[in-house]
Amino acid sequence: MILIVTHKRDYTADFVINKLNKKGICYKRLNCEDLDRSSYSFEINSDFEFSFKDETNFSSGWFRRTKLPVIENISEAEKLYLLSEYDSLTKNILSSIDCNWLSKPKNIYNAENKTLQLKKAKELGFLIPPTLITNDKSSIKKFYLMHGQNIIVKPIGYSLINYSDSPGYIFTNEVNSQIIKTIDQYYINPCIFQKNIQKDYEIRVTVVGSELFAAKCDSQKNDETKTDWRRGKLLFKEVEIPSQISNLCVSLVKKLELGFGAIDLIKTENDEYYFLEINPNGQWAWIEMQTKQPISEALIKQLCK
Repeated sequence: MILIVTHKRDYTADFVINKLNKKGICYKRLNCEDLDRSSYSFEINSDFEFSFKDETNFSSGWFRRTKLPVIENISEAEKLYLLSEYDSLTKNILSSIDCNWLSKPKNIYNAENKTLQLKKAKELGFLIPPTLITNDKSSIKKFYLMHGQNIIVKPIGYSLINYSDSPGYIFTNEVNSQIIKTIDQYYINPCIFQKNIQKDYEIRVTVVGSELFAAKCDSQKNDETKTDWRRGKLLFKEVEIPSQISNLCVSLVKKLELGFGAIDLIKTENDEYYFLEINPNGQWAWIEMQTKQPISEALIKQLCK
């Protein structure tokens, strides 16, 4: 039995679950925002048994996403307390189930650290952009001048703000001269500054176990997507990358003790490949639909080991 930990708006989980249904593979789906209405229990006995929807025998697990329940009609203090309790419950579930996780949840949380990603990538031999993480305005000005007045800024952690009406996305943006001139007026929150590497095209490498799937998008053909391809609906196409880069990608996933990783690379016009980041739980279903690469089959194979 496979345990899938996610939430109801996780379309990548839906994509895989449709295939599991067609194959007749048994699974249980735990939507974290429904934990206040779900049936679960831990029995602290010799086996330390976890039961969810009357199932206790989970051979493998796929940790995708978490989402807290919606709690209403109580005070703000009580709401914060209950949400922290449900967050703790989720972490208890994830840390206590002894099964074949595609990636162990604790390793996913660890690998989301952007500085750790860059450090491990550089240790392996990847090229990485010159990078600065700071709230010091004078350091930002020096970094801007040092790299030819050509730098970008991006979030250090999350790129999504959950506004009540609709989500807000924070993309990678260029830091221009006007921002530098007026920087003393800004409050500098935690963020990453990097030299803006000139691109030929961008690559998303999806690694599942030791299998690798590379796809590219021509982000430089559209002004809107030159700095961040996510601003537009770009078509991804299967692409071959040098074996040295493929090996580095697989090695990075293993070094971070993951079974899956979605890696963003830049290819320059000089045929250099720069590592940007790895998402240990990145989206990929749209790439499979566009390229027909069998990513889902590789993932299901890992879950059914």
